[in-house]
Amino acid sequence: METILIVPGLRNSGPTHWQTWFENTLTDTQRVDQADWNRPSLSEWAARVREAIHAESDPVWIVAHSFGCLAAVSAGFTCASRVRAALLVAPADPDRFEDTAVLPEERLGFPSLVVASNNDPWVRSSVARYWSDVWGSGYRNIGDAGHINVDSGYGQWPEGLGFFHELRQEVLAIKV
Repeated sequence: METILIVPGLRNSGPTHWQTWFENTLTDTQRVDQADWNRPSLSEWAARVREAIHAESDPVWIVAHSFGCLAAVSAGFTCASRVRAALLVAPADPDRFEDTAVLPEERLGFPSLVVASNNDPWVRSSVARYWSDVWGSGYRNIGDAGHINVDSGYGQWPEGLGFFHELRQEVLAIKV
């Protein structure tokens, strides 16, 4: 079975975060660890994601949140053939971080879905929509959901798991 990489954002995803719930609910998951969860660096975080992708014998699925989305996307530009698809939840606004000006503005080489919110303090919905269009991603705005994290009430998140399963089914149907 193919591995699902869990790519958290700033400060990691704690024990009650939906990513941890995904990790405990889905089989064959692996969390991508960062050297410093409190200091996001696109180049360093993307390198960790690339290492995790290349450590697997088969292509991977990615489930990323916040700054982890930026790291996953950045890594994906250099190893697209090793990524089946990516669920990108509440991607952080690259302009809020100094070293993300180098994030390429180009289409991803794998299917992806951006899930965003109307009132995310880390990214305006129009910015999330802009990046989903640039990346060639599907886009779902789930309304007033904040940053789609524990503080916004997203611990166990069946709807998000459904988004992942839908993405996976779409990709698997294409491969047949």
